[in-house]
Amino acid sequence: MDRLDFQIVELFTRRPESSVLSASRDLGVARPTVQARLNRLRERGILVDILPKLQPSQMGYPVQAMVMLQIDQRVGHEGLHDRLLAIPEVIDCSTMAGPWDMLLRVVAHSNTDLQRVIDRIGSLEAVGRTSTSIVLRDLARDRVLPLMDDATQDGKITE
Repeated sequence: MDRLDFQIVELFTRRPESSVLSASRDLGVARPTVQARLNRLRERGILVDILPKLQPSQMGYPVQAMVMLQIDQRVGHEGLHDRLLAIPEVIDCSTMAGPWDMLLRVVAHSNTDLQRVIDRIGSLEAVGRTSTSIVLRDLARDRVLPLMDDATQDGKITE
């Protein structure tokens, strides 16, 4: 991974509508070079995908909350992930170590609707307890580009 890799990823992050051809023109390198670099980053598992970023609030979901779950150990977590992701308002799901077992980011149409979403999550058999905090404002999300910038600075090239 080097500075050109960073420049390619930065370009697609800031302008995801770009084509490989337009990226090659903007960066002053050959189109096959850009494509080969993207392929190599994918093969190494560094680049997961280039996707459009959707704004839930613009789709009628202005309320966002973080929901922590404790799993009932007698029931276990088998299949819980799939049941949680069957709820469309669950937009992020992570397991955690510590007093809470999972962290969800959920969205809702209103605070009243948030109660419906939380009730639906809490009704799942494996969920023992929940704790919810409403997000007031996102200050940063998916902030990984600065890591790649740092990793490719001053000869810190990683193989």
